[in-house]
Formats: sequence, C-alpha cells, structure tokens
Amino acid sequence: MNQYKRVLRNTKGRDIIVGDVHGHFTKLGAALSVIMFSPEDGDRLFFVGDLVDRGPESLEASTWLALPWVYAVRGNHEQMAIDHVAGMSNSENYIANGGAWFLGLSTQEQQEIAAAFDALPLAIELETEHGMVGIVHAEVPIDRFADIEAELQGPRGYVIEQNLTWSRAPYMGVRCDHVQDVLAVVVGHTPKPTWTTIGNHIYIDTAAWRGGEFTLLDAATLRPVGAV
Repeated sequence: MNQYKRVLRNTKGRDIIVGDVHGHFTKLGAALSVIMFSPEDGDRLFFVGDLVDRGPESLEASTWLALPWVYAVRGNHEQMAIDHVAGMSNSENYIANGGAWFLGLSTQEQQEIAAAFDALPLAIELETEHGMVGIVHAEVPIDRFADIEAELQGPRGYVIEQNLTWSRAPYMGVRCDHVQDVLAVVVGHTPKPTWTTIGNHIYIDTAAWRGGEFTLLDAATLRPVGAV
C-alpha cells in the first residue's frame, strides 16, 4: 500500500480540492458545474477523504475514484469500512456514523470497496506553480510534511496514521503549528460554517452533507474558486 502520494504540477488546468462529500455526489456535481469544472480542459479534482456515509449516494464513491482525473486521501469513514471488513469495528457505532449502507452490501461487495479504500494514500503532496501543498483528512502531527512517508513506516506509524485520519488537535487549540515545507495543509474532517485557517492548516469541510455548501479550493491560490 502506497500511503504517501506525490502528484506533479498541473500544466493544463486547475486543481480543485473539495471537502467531505459523505455520499452527496449529485450535489457535488452541481457545484462543479457552477465553477465550470472541466476534465477535458485539464482540471483535476482532489478529495480530502470521507467520500462516504451519511448521504444517499455512498456507492457512487467507487465510480468517482475510478476517474483518471480524481485523486483522494483516505478519511476516517473510509477507514471504518476497512476496519469492518477486517473484523475490527463495532457495527452499532458504524451504523451511528452512517455506515448502514455498507453493512447492507454482500461480503464480496464490502471486500471490494474496502480494498479500494485501503489503496488510497493517507497523504498527498501536490505540486503547484507557487510550491507544494499537502492534503490529508484530519491533521499533520509532525513539523515537516515530507517526513510523513518515513514516519508511517516507522515505530510511530500507527499513531501518525490515526492523526492523519482522526485527529482534531489543531482545531481544539492543542496543536496549530506551521507545518514546514508546504504552503498549506488542506484538510476536512472538522465541519465549519465557512472555510477556516488555523496555522497553515486550511479546513474545507463546510458541511455540504448536512445542508451547507461545498468549498471548492483552488490549489494554486489556496482560496475557494470565485472568492475575492
């Protein structure tokens, strides 16, 4: 499993990063239409994880992930599916967090989807015209983004993985240090009414899955598309 992915600069179109989708792909498609998102013109889409659960279209995640212009990191909700197949989850807790759709699938379907989720990296290093941008689901718990790759393979690997997918430490004021060697770390996981910056973490889960609107962040400008 490749837990760290490097993506080269887009020389044709835009790189758009979207917050947690949670099974609302029709709404996402509408939001992308508004900004005239065009894979044909070279636009690429990056998910910060949590494509599934809570919404009515979680099964669509596999279709989106198969698109050649789509990239994604693994969120804690993808991890819950992986853990269920591995026999490491509590079904009642999983259902409470929106996983009933997954539990209703056949064993083979669960295994196939979990394998696709397990193949997702925990961190993406994205090259832009202005420098590197990091993408993870929750937070970066170390000072240098590029050190994530080695840390995941080391003795603290499990702890680092948990921080990348589950932690809300910067938001709670426990850790909001500036992560070195990237312009910003773009994350989801912690829903907010509007996109928020803490340190150089940019939070873009603006709760589109519960009535808000998607934040579509331009990786080159580190601002939502259309924002002044």
